[in-house]
Amino acid sequence: MKIERDILQTLKQWKDAPDRKPILLKGARQIGKTWTMEAFGKENFEYCVKFDFDRQPELKTVFSQTKSPDRLIKELSIYCEQPIVAGKTLIIFDEIQECEEALNSLKYFYEDAPQYHIIAAGSLLGVAVKKRRMTVPVGKVRMMRMYPITFREFLRASDPRTFSYVDAMTEIAPLPEIMLNKLNSEYRRYQVCGGMPEAAVALLDDKGTGAVEATLQDILDLYELDFAKYAAPIEIPRIHAIWHSLPTQLAKENRKFIYKVVRTGARSKDYEDALMWLEDAGMIYRVYNISKPGLPLSAYQETDSFKVYACDCGLLRRLARLPASIVTAPVANYTEFKGAMAENAILQTLMPTLDDQPPCYWTSPGKAEVEFVWQREEHIVPIEVKAENSINGKSLGEYYKKYAPKYRIRFSLLNLQYNGGLLSCPAPMAAWADKLLDLADK
Repeated sequence: MKIERDILQTLKQWKDAPDRKPILLKGARQIGKTWTMEAFGKENFEYCVKFDFDRQPELKTVFSQTKSPDRLIKELSIYCEQPIVAGKTLIIFDEIQECEEALNSLKYFYEDAPQYHIIAAGSLLGVAVKKRRMTVPVGKVRMMRMYPITFREFLRASDPRTFSYVDAMTEIAPLPEIMLNKLNSEYRRYQVCGGMPEAAVALLDDKGTGAVEATLQDILDLYELDFAKYAAPIEIPRIHAIWHSLPTQLAKENRKFIYKVVRTGARSKDYEDALMWLEDAGMIYRVYNISKPGLPLSAYQETDSFKVYACDCGLLRRLARLPASIVTAPVANYTEFKGAMAENAILQTLMPTLDDQPPCYWTSPGKAEVEFVWQREEHIVPIEVKAENSINGKSLGEYYKKYAPKYRIRFSLLNLQYNGGLLSCPAPMAAWADKLLDLADK
């Protein structure tokens, strides 16, 4: 089954932009960057040519000999079957981290040959650039972040009718019960496979949970190999330890990242580089604590107090060895980690809408805690996440008493409603939260 990616619409806008720059596409491994570039090229250009610097190491010689775009195009034409015609051909540079000269060439294409459409991507691009001290032509390329498949994209493929109903909403009103049940059912299935395309397609093609588990495990194994390939030797065991500590970190009632959970006696200064490696690889999101929701939020982050979430809820589930059946039919002793899965899935859904800037979370001295705090233009929106139908808890109320925000959001599996600035939103509709707040103003 084909899953249409929302980023394709952004790429279409880029294609026709008069001030277009080459794109440098970044994101975690196995999220479908290469597939997306090729699909975009085939659907929107007469021709599409791809140069893979990992599989075609001889290409490096081409870029080492000249910086002239005209000469580069002539030389590259020898390596492809389709013509390279300005305005008609999409040029893909894949695994560009393997050739620094190719990365630098994007600057010259922008300055001297902007008529060519170029998209470049690479595995662990941020990590590789830092490790090899490569220079990125800042200001001459458009950095674009790609994420795992969102529930919005998953639902569009799994249940087009339900997707169309939700996507076309023009007012905030409770959903028909049958529609809410379908949403919640598909959402649980999504938490099983997560947003890795191969795993999601395996589930949607009814290949069984065994195929989904095998696919997710293969990706986790690949990530382990990446630690050894791209990290400094001293950092490899630290990265491994942090990555494997995520289920334990998130299973705590207080999900604040604790170094001693990684290893007894561990100190922040010894593990900060390993955390940054995982962030640069797109494998984790770090959500910082704030005690005061001031503008801008970034100015109030407490850098020594944070939570760490996985980039994908399916990978987190597999990393924790949580059976798929527990997610689709929760049992009594599936409590704290159920909350962690709910939070991770909400964060994963919100990230593509947040301009690559994770939200924060809020705590007060009285132990009240709001899972996420989102800066939405001039407003700061507190977000509470509930795993199921229980909405007990005083933290969001405490926040409201103290700061009286214009909006606040509570995600759960209950129906949609808006009352006095509180948007009670089904968790599967998190991708539509921004639109719903716009509707609340009407």
